[in-house]
This record gives sequence, structure tokens and C-alpha cells, in this order.
Amino acid sequence: MADEHQGPERHINIHFDPKQMAGHYANFANVSHSDYEFTVTFARVDHEVEEEEIPGVVVTRINVSPKFMRELIDAMQDNYSKWETREGIKNLPEFNGDDDPDDAPRA
Repeated sequence: MADEHQGPERHINIHFDPKQMAGHYANFANVSHSDYEFTVTFARVDHEVEEEEIPGVVVTRINVSPKFMRELIDAMQDNYSKWETREGIKNLPEFNGDDDPDDAPRA
């Protein structure tokens, strides 16, 4: 039964500068926390360097509340699970790379 006090469905409409469309590449992340927030730092590091100190540069850092962190973890787990399932299907011998099984060749 729906909550009668709930208002109309809301939709988030996010806009950003086209320069940000490409995003940032990161191959390293560090997560830390305090009593009030989590901090996730994304960086690009050069793993090919064989020196003791590996060079890297921070590409972005975000701070989130504990509640938002839980929601982010849930969303990432759900999305990763879907990706993992799709990748597993691609590795099946029957998979021919088509999304439509009706187009598959018949014996």
C-alpha cells in the first residue's frame, strides 16, 4: 500500500559543463573517514616505475556523509554485479555477441 502522504515522484536533472563530459581517469583510490564523513581520493599513478616511490597525481577527491557512502557502496555493488553477469554471458560458447537471440544462426 502506497504512503498517502508521499508527494509527486521527483526526478533529478543534473547539468554540467561540457568540458567535464570526459571525466577523469584514475587507476588508484584511497578511502579514509572521520566521525562525520568519508573521503575518497582518486589518483592516476605510474605502476610501471620500479622505484621505491611510485609517482602519482590526484585527479579528484570527494567527501560524503556516512549515509551517502552506504548508498554509493550499494549502487556500486549492484552495478558491478550486473557488469560481471554480462561479462560471464559473453564468455559462454553459445554467445555470438548479438543482443537478440532470435538473430542467432540456426543449425
